[in-house]
Amino acid sequence: MIDQLIDIALHLPKHLDAFVQAHGAWTYAVLALIVFCETGLVVLPFLPGDSLLFAAGAIAARGGISVWVVGGILIFAAVLGDAVNYGIGRMLSDRVMRGARIPLVKPIHIERTHAFMEKYGPKAIVLARFVPIVRTFAPFVAGVGRMNYARFSTYNVIGGVLWVVVCVGAGFYFGNLPWVQKHYELVVVGIIIVSVMPMVVEIVLAKRRAARAATSLK
Repeated sequence: MIDQLIDIALHLPKHLDAFVQAHGAWTYAVLALIVFCETGLVVLPFLPGDSLLFAAGAIAARGGISVWVVGGILIFAAVLGDAVNYGIGRMLSDRVMRGARIPLVKPIHIERTHAFMEKYGPKAIVLARFVPIVRTFAPFVAGVGRMNYARFSTYNVIGGVLWVVVCVGAGFYFGNLPWVQKHYELVVVGIIIVSVMPMVVEIVLAKRRAARAATSLK
């Protein structure tokens, strides 16, 4: 099953093409469901968000689906997913604050997301859209921390629109270039690396700050 998931992630355009031909308009519903689950269910951070949106844009450019329809549906799914995730975090706030473990949720992910949000404040809701794993945990942590919902909603909508427009737009304009089609696996890896890089840099800088603080106390 893991091999199949990896194959699907690395060959999304091929699999989406086949799905569009077999199921037509149901493609919109499946894409929306995947995006909603990745952003709305804190236990599913591994779903292929960025690469899925890129592939959807590439399919739309070939006329398989409408770029306007898929863009609108995915924006709605992304915003709704974060809103649901925020609600779950708010509901579990007391348990998390007491140090209770959440089934299938790694504490390290919550800790790193909390550090990310502490650094960037409310705008982290927007920035997190472009960082895998953090994207899934950011609204949950915002709910746990009881961020003002009106403020959260504003950044949620801005982030959802930017994420979908950038990723689907990139796929629409670049996904069908011969070089991209020939080296799609490298493009997917590149998307993942670029997305994860801000979080890696932040972790390295945080460790260096902690090391300097420890040294200064000696």
